[in-house]
Amino acid sequence: MTGMRDEAKPKRRPRRLRLPLTAWRRPAWLPAARTPRTRPTRTRPTRTRPPGTRPPRAWPPSTWLPRTRRGQRRAVQAVMLGAVLALLPSTWLHAAAAGRVGGTGEAPKREVAVVFGAGLWDGEPSPYLAHRLDAAAELYERGTVEVVLVTGDNSRADYDEPDAMRAYLTRRGVPDRRIVSDYAGFDTWDSCVRAKRIFGVDRAVLVSQDFHIRRALALCEKAGVESFGVGVADVRDATWYYGGVRELAAASKAAADVVLEPDPTFLGSREHGVREALAAPR
Repeated sequence: MTGMRDEAKPKRRPRRLRLPLTAWRRPAWLPAARTPRTRPTRTRPTRTRPPGTRPPRAWPPSTWLPRTRRGQRRAVQAVMLGAVLALLPSTWLHAAAAGRVGGTGEAPKREVAVVFGAGLWDGEPSPYLAHRLDAAAELYERGTVEVVLVTGDNSRADYDEPDAMRAYLTRRGVPDRRIVSDYAGFDTWDSCVRAKRIFGVDRAVLVSQDFHIRRALALCEKAGVESFGVGVADVRDATWYYGGVRELAAASKAAADVVLEPDPTFLGSREHGVREALAAPR
């Protein structure tokens, strides 16, 4: 009986020896565990503001500038393309007027000089317009031109550029019978088209400031008037720089006029003022 009990009793497994963790040592062939690297946290210095002041706003471009490198590159390319397109009409004007701009002493002989309006001050020509008229009077005195066609705005009863230009030229010694007025020269394109289709001018000397004369040359050539431009030099003041910047936008309009060839604001019937002035005694 005693032997049977011993056989039925299960055998106990030997107890394992548990060593404390501090007693375990890493074998030499096992690489050490890598500890993750942590970036040091940067703390911004606290800035004290005077009481009653608002916190500074974020830089405005951060709200509309693209955040990715690809988006920023496309934005720069778009700005560069816009600048090229904006300067393209001005480049065309300079190329179209190459070799046909000079002073009063370089102008070839023509029958007609066309002077474009440039505003009135208290009913008298503005300084810029007066300088254009001085150049036209000099061309007449030299015998370079026989007739002066003054073209300007007379859309209102209290604003009459052609008559003010005529009065100024007569004071400079140009006979009244040698001056022809165009009262519907509302812009450069209208003046050029009317000079050709209304007054029958085929060849002319154009008189204007140097920043405007190239546009006048390109438009008159497109209208059918063979032209040479006299660029009047003026003092580089705020008005001169404003006119130069304004020409950037006006060049785009000139390109549209050349392509579309719109009719003038007011065309009217044909006039014989230039032909009659040429027939009058000098």
